[in-house]
Amino acid sequence: MSDNPFYRLAPFIKEFIYKNRWETLREAQVDACRVLFDTPHHLLIASGTASGKTEAAFFPALTELYERPSGSVGILYIAPLKALINDQFTRLNDLLREGNIPVWHWHGDVPQADKTKLMQKPSGVLQITPESLEGLLMNRPNAIPALFHDLRFIIVDEVHAFMGADRGIQVLSQLARISRMAGCHPRRIGLSATLSDYASVTEWLAAGTRESVEVSAPQGGRKLRLSVEHFSFPDARDEVQAEHLEQARQAYYDFIYDHTHLKKALVFTNSRTDAEETILEMRRVAAKRGERDVFHVHHGSISAMLREETEAALRQGPGPAVAAATLTLELGIDLGELERVLQLGAPYSCASFVQRLGRSGRRGDAASEMIFVTPEEEDEEAQLPARMPWTLLRAIAVIELYVREKWVEPLNVRQLPVGLLYHQTMSILKSMGEAEPEDLKEAVLSLPSFRGIDPADYDAFMEYMIGMGHIEMMEEGTVLIGLAGEKIVNNFRFYAVFKDDEEHVVYNGTEEIGSITTVPPPGYCFTLAGKLWKIEEVDTRHKAVYVKSSRGKVDTLWLGAGGDVHTRIMAKIREVLGSTALYPYLAPSAAARLERARRLAKESGLLTREVLPAGGDSMFILPWAGSRQFRTLERLLKNNLKGRLGLRSIVPMEPYYMVVAGRTDAETLEEEIIAESTAATDPLSLLGPDEAPYLGKYDEFIPHDLLRKAFSLDGLDVPGLLSVLKGWQRGQ
Repeated sequence: MSDNPFYRLAPFIKEFIYKNRWETLREAQVDACRVLFDTPHHLLIASGTASGKTEAAFFPALTELYERPSGSVGILYIAPLKALINDQFTRLNDLLREGNIPVWHWHGDVPQADKTKLMQKPSGVLQITPESLEGLLMNRPNAIPALFHDLRFIIVDEVHAFMGADRGIQVLSQLARISRMAGCHPRRIGLSATLSDYASVTEWLAAGTRESVEVSAPQGGRKLRLSVEHFSFPDARDEVQAEHLEQARQAYYDFIYDHTHLKKALVFTNSRTDAEETILEMRRVAAKRGERDVFHVHHGSISAMLREETEAALRQGPGPAVAAATLTLELGIDLGELERVLQLGAPYSCASFVQRLGRSGRRGDAASEMIFVTPEEEDEEAQLPARMPWTLLRAIAVIELYVREKWVEPLNVRQLPVGLLYHQTMSILKSMGEAEPEDLKEAVLSLPSFRGIDPADYDAFMEYMIGMGHIEMMEEGTVLIGLAGEKIVNNFRFYAVFKDDEEHVVYNGTEEIGSITTVPPPGYCFTLAGKLWKIEEVDTRHKAVYVKSSRGKVDTLWLGAGGDVHTRIMAKIREVLGSTALYPYLAPSAAARLERARRLAKESGLLTREVLPAGGDSMFILPWAGSRQFRTLERLLKNNLKGRLGLRSIVPMEPYYMVVAGRTDAETLEEEIIAESTAATDPLSLLGPDEAPYLGKYDEFIPHDLLRKAFSLDGLDVPGLLSVLKGWQRGQ
């Protein structure tokens, strides 16, 4: 009995377990108790959605706070989304009330009075976003010791959402700064449902500390129910084709409606535009059939109030309720007993697929259910690669890689994060007020993510900042933030390291609907929150747009943006095309479309040659490479081979193929690509002499030479391209 970790938990946690009628602790929860009770190590909990990860992290950590109350905030919980914090806040508040441990949350929507109470008596659990934590470190440096001097645990939720992104570098910098400013050495707990490469994650989680990371990765077998439907949208060349297109669109939206409107369902899209258009069409179908409007939209440009209404309808309402969402509902918000998930199109990554799949089947033995609905624009007169059903093929590849091989994309960490170098330099200098240059340099370059920065490069960066007026050198030799820098740092947008376009808030009367980045003139009609609006007035000064309900044409005001695809997915697509395997989850329409694509690939030589003649002086290049390697090849063609081979145009259709035209032939072009890439040992050779592309939000403030170096390392992948080209030479 004494070996059972249940008996080591605080009384109020045991009572919580009794009330919820749990028969036993889950594997991840047992592992967490062992590591956190009996070792000094950090912990990574990598298990599927609804596997009890949150409780696994909190139960032993809260037990320690119950037995030894902390003199400051004892547990810091960092999450990527405010909605995730709000969700966990509600769950934790009920649990902690019995243990007399306060739980606080801190982000832009939290009242100032609540924040003041925390500052007056720091204690318990603090839940926060990286952006709000940045604001604390910058603007209230003197409060950090009181807030965190007895910090015991830091829980980073959805680790995969941070790693490989600028926010991950920001979080690691913040953790190091907290330890330095507050004199604390908390243990770190990372949570994720979509990991396969544990080594890189444990290295990230432990960065800047001396403790190792233990991994808890229970392999629970969840039942899956998958299906893939396919819809062909013909090219509307004439009236007959236009009629066929309208019929196909109607069949597509009828299918989505019929498979969701009587359920609690989530419809994932790859863009805000698709989410808006889908719900607009669902409402039209409902009106046409005289049925209830149970439809919602959830994405980053919808007002907080409407997003919360959507979450409540899915979680607590009697149902049915259907929401179209982007990645805002991909992460771990508990939406209760969702009956079905639809994916319109295909995810760009296996990681995204796993997260979206995990939104359903979260209770008991229910299966995780996802229906892929893959629309393709079809044009039989189009050029060869354009006739491939790439979306359908990507859906199959993602399913096969995860379900059969349990493969998820490895996480890449930036080698030279120069935009973050600017951000953290300015944030630290803001918190210091005034500093000796060497002290500032030491404070920045000692952070885990910047230890690879050459000190000489940092000196050049500082000179550049002084020259721009972002940093000012005083007569006595100290530095502080200059006038130009204050305009950047004193804007609330500075807290975020991801790109965020300036938006205008949209109001229907006094109700806030959401926001738009492109502001058209009065009289214009657009869709937002799945409804049509007509602009009545634009208040430029207050960045507000006033609208009324409309029945005009549909339009959306966001630019579409795809996602990066890994080389392994492209290789799997090629394998699927060359195979005769049958996939039981394909609906008849999808199976028939795959068979047509396989015949075309075989007849055309698409799978045996990477460079194919396309008629006239044009050629197709199918590199079967991921997005980053594809872009590397594109630069090699444009900057190194275009002039030499007399290429007059290079048109990328990332990441699937390129159309190249010029005086050369397919054999010569293939040989030259292989030879040139082998010779391109220095990735800087793939950049034009005046070229210094941006990768992040603050790259515009980086010296030209340092920016070029950063892009050559983090924007391109010459070794990855060489690996792909070896496959060309082997004929694979």
